[in-house]
Amino acid sequence: MTVHSPHDDAPHDDAPHDDAPRPADPHGDGHGHGHDHGHHHGHGAAPEAGHDHDHAACVAGAMARFEQACARSGARLTPLRRRVLEQLADSHVPLGAYELVERLGIAGDKPPPMSVYRALDFLVAQGLAHRIESRNAYLACGRAHGPDDVIVFLICESCGLTSEVASHAIGRDLAWATRAAGFAPRTPVLEIAGTCARCRDVAANTPDATASGTASPLATP
Repeated sequence: MTVHSPHDDAPHDDAPHDDAPRPADPHGDGHGHGHDHGHHHGHGAAPEAGHDHDHAACVAGAMARFEQACARSGARLTPLRRRVLEQLADSHVPLGAYELVERLGIAGDKPPPMSVYRALDFLVAQGLAHRIESRNAYLACGRAHGPDDVIVFLICESCGLTSEVASHAIGRDLAWATRAAGFAPRTPVLEIAGTCARCRDVAANTPDATASGTASPLATP
């Protein structure tokens, strides 16, 4: 796992508490990335279990919140920035800049990669998206963050699903540790790689995987 402050280098109480991280609420302050949808997003994502969640409404709601955030800050959401943000909000796996170029080309005019990088720079700077450093890819922000919050991403190594969760306990403990070291962090990010609940369930119910312990949870039985 890695702890870092978000940046884009591509071209272009102090006592600990035991409260567990809480997944972002897809119907709350941001677009949650840890819930299942009844369709396949591609780009390495596994076909997900059926769910009564209205994905189109979720994306529309997230975009409305992003627009409100820009209106409050005075930031300008240009057409390209909006298109990039829509693609990020639609995906539950982090997307690289060149993946975004290809997706945008399918949906409309294909922008130059440097234009996409500049749009991503803006979205990250405005807190509308996050860069997943270990994947060199981006994800729409799933929730509102306080100045001392630690942003935690749970990244499934099998299907790519990335969930944004919050833990005040982690933020409090990290704040204590950084103060003790005389260090002033920017918004800290914690990336944790592993296997999501869905892939664990699939693997547990796949005979070959159960027997060998090595088969991919995405393999066809």
